[in-house]
Amino acid sequence: MSFGKFKVFSFSGGIHPRFDGKNLAASEAVKPAPLLEKYVLYLSQNVGKMPKLIVKTGDEVKKGQLVAGADGFVSANLHAPTSGKIGAVKNIPGANGTLTPALEIIADGKDEWGELLPALDWRTADPKVLLERVRACGIVGMGGAAFPSHVKLSPPPEKKIDTLIINGAECEPYLCADHRLMLENPEKVLIGTAICGRILGVKNMLIGVESNKKDAIAKLNEKAAEYGIKVVKLRVRYPQGAEKQLIYALTGRKVPAGGLPMETGCVVQNAGSAAAIADAVCEGKPLIERITTVSGEAVAHPGNYLVRIGTPVAKLIEWAGGEKCKTGKIVLGGPMMGFALHSPEVALSKNSSGVLLFPLKGICQYTSAGCLRCGKCVKVCPMNLIPSILASAVESGKYDLAAQNHIADCMECGSCAYVCPAERPLVQHIRRGKAELRKNKGK
Repeated sequence: MSFGKFKVFSFSGGIHPRFDGKNLAASEAVKPAPLLEKYVLYLSQNVGKMPKLIVKTGDEVKKGQLVAGADGFVSANLHAPTSGKIGAVKNIPGANGTLTPALEIIADGKDEWGELLPALDWRTADPKVLLERVRACGIVGMGGAAFPSHVKLSPPPEKKIDTLIINGAECEPYLCADHRLMLENPEKVLIGTAICGRILGVKNMLIGVESNKKDAIAKLNEKAAEYGIKVVKLRVRYPQGAEKQLIYALTGRKVPAGGLPMETGCVVQNAGSAAAIADAVCEGKPLIERITTVSGEAVAHPGNYLVRIGTPVAKLIEWAGGEKCKTGKIVLGGPMMGFALHSPEVALSKNSSGVLLFPLKGICQYTSAGCLRCGKCVKVCPMNLIPSILASAVESGKYDLAAQNHIADCMECGSCAYVCPAERPLVQHIRRGKAELRKNKGK
């Protein structure tokens, strides 16, 4: 497959959902969310070690002030989303229902910035200074992974990176946050991309966008050449935005089993992360807000909101007009890889790309049947695994067999469960298998 002079490789597997739901919110411009009286910040908002809390109950803080410092290399700073006072610091249920440390920020209504870091001229600043700014501002992967961006931008010297890829695919159904960002603030994405390229010392910079976002592609292309960036249209297929599939689609290179993208000479960042990096470098702003889509058939007015981290999901639903009908399930993230929430009081984190409300009428409890040996899950697996064998091995407690069949390589995209005619909870089995293997490894 090719678009113009640029060849796009087709990855194996994947699905194209019968209804992707993007039409519900794709045309809705981003609205700034109003200031709240209280925000709840989970300390764990990144892959790796949780940052260390450096404030206590009763402390006064300013907007953008550091409240938890990165605890090691693979960790990320956390900043206050507004000015006010630190309230309770306690363990509360997070998105997946497990207890996690969190702190309250009681807003003073002034929304006053603390002292921001000085703006940098990214074209002339030392790459090490730019990298340190990314670290200081707590930038993480905003597409869902929440991997600290400064770690990705710090490959070991022996790993020769020649290509930077910005993920603008946004292949999950319903989600439109990156689409609206690229459409409304394309230059911010381009500048962030160029900054990442300068940090890595690479000239080959690509932004991959699925071809159903023609308006965003056109906006990016207006100035992409000025920054030495190529915008590439991708076929519409889930999980096109997964790192390994995106790298293959744009370069034809395959990430080895158990390997990292840098093994292929590539580094991948999300479009939202690129924009946040532009804010950090050009304005000295830490990551305290993001665009989040509120959608689904049960919400009255689907839309996209610029919200601060720590905002309760219930407030987003309220801003979107509340329920149009009785909600059966609230999902944080996309419908394929997101979490069904136990409560709308769960707060948004740096990687919260969407809040989806699905009608009670369409939600059902089911009892899965035994594997039919139809092979459909094998056909759609983008990692070329055999999900049926992995799930059966876990069900029977044969975790070593699951490991031998590369269970660790599963990205939990949900394509297998989506097509399974027996409605087997394949992803849940695989997640449990991974957890058991990690537990056994720690013994």
